[in-house]
Amino acid sequence: MRILLVEDEPEMVAALRSALARNDLLVDHAADLAQAMAMAVDEVHDAVVLDRQLPDGDGLSLIAKLRARGNAVPVLVLTARGDLADRVAGLDHGADDYLGKPFALEELLARLRALLRRPAQLQSEVVRVGRLAFDFGHREISVGGAPLALRRRELLVMEALLRRTGRMVLRPVLMEAVFGVDDEIQSNALDTHVSRLRRKLAESAAGVTIQGIRGVGYLLRETP
Repeated sequence: MRILLVEDEPEMVAALRSALARNDLLVDHAADLAQAMAMAVDEVHDAVVLDRQLPDGDGLSLIAKLRARGNAVPVLVLTARGDLADRVAGLDHGADDYLGKPFALEELLARLRALLRRPAQLQSEVVRVGRLAFDFGHREISVGGAPLALRRRELLVMEALLRRTGRMVLRPVLMEAVFGVDDEIQSNALDTHVSRLRRKLAESAAGVTIQGIRGVGYLLRETP
């Protein structure tokens, strides 16, 4: 899943990026409102973690702009302004949750998990292909009931392919699902993850295969 982090304090950005990455979340970072709006328009995010005090204005103004465009992405507001009036203002402006600074990373992660569970019952469904099952709610994958150990980016590749089982997923779509906009990506990075996945799926007799067209994309399909 992909998070848009809107925060201008470098130390806070570093801590949050590290914590979110450890929980298998991709992070796109914006340091101000203008950059955040541009990224929200160009990319699809599962949630926004939004600071209020930004160099070019109050973070709450971003929520109004997103909602005006029909973007209902869940927003968790972070702020040093955590009194009752500020919390009410944040929620009234369309925030889905509000957390005052300083805060414990464990609480932020728990609140974010709750937001990510909320928007789509789709995310709690289990998709089965062959002997493979993927629980979108818990982001767990198994083969014949036994957990399949995947690295973080391998899991992101599988999630993207499983959402479009039997259909070609173009390379740019997969790249967007697997890598953050700030990631330094080698040209063969995606193919390396796919190669590892193919080996693990074959070794576990998952009953699925990943087929590819060079330079175009990949698709997941059940083996005969």
